Amino acid sequence: MISPDRLASRPVDGRGFPVPWFVAWVDGTPDFRCVAPGKLEEAVRRSLCWVCGRPLGRFKTFVTGPLCAVNGVSAEPPSHRDCAEHSARACPFLSRPRMRRNDKDLPDEAPHPAGRMIDRNPGVALLWTTRSYRVLPVAGGALFSVGPPVSVQWFAEGREARRAEVVASLESGLPLLRSEAEKDGPEALAVLDRLYRQAMRWVPTEAESGGRSAAGEGLGR
Repeated sequence: MISPDRLASRPVDGRGFPVPWFVAWVDGTPDFRCVAPGKLEEAVRRSLCWVCGRPLGRFKTFVTGPLCAVNGVSAEPPSHRDCAEHSARACPFLSRPRMRRNDKDLPDEAPHPAGRMIDRNPGVALLWTTRSYRVLPVAGGALFSVGPPVSVQWFAEGREARRAEVVASLESGLPLLRSEAEKDGPEALAVLDRLYRQAMRWVPTEAESGGRSAAGEGLGR
């Protein structure tokens, strides 16, 4: 696919792929698995796009997993929507459901994701566009509490996801959230059930092509 104009000035790797702004370079080679030191803090402080590194506008798009629609939490800062869509279509981990994260020969200094890492490929990526978010300091870094959505998009295999794919991914991830809620008792489980029902509002219908709302037009800025 054609990269957004904002990525045209980004350096490319040996395959000719643009290297996202957050990626760490190791011995002159980009390691797409690693976040460069200080990038997360700089992105938040200066309101920069996680992918191209340029300033964000009033809309922020989080590229995250389907469970974000339930718990409202993302592990990475936001991007421009067109940069986020490029990631959802082009990133191997996001566009190939059977692909696993490759931790082989990961640099010792590579930062570990903040919070509790869910080690699975959900098969579906969620683009959650909002006007606001909050930083949640946690052990090992920060997570991001997303604000109410202006629009949502769902992707699978580099294309807009079908309803059945989104529902299957949500249902397969729900036990992971439920096991955590069970530790806090019945009240937490009741809250989780309510949040899950609310999340189903954002799942595309059979007639929709990917869950983009009419309000989503022009959100690339």
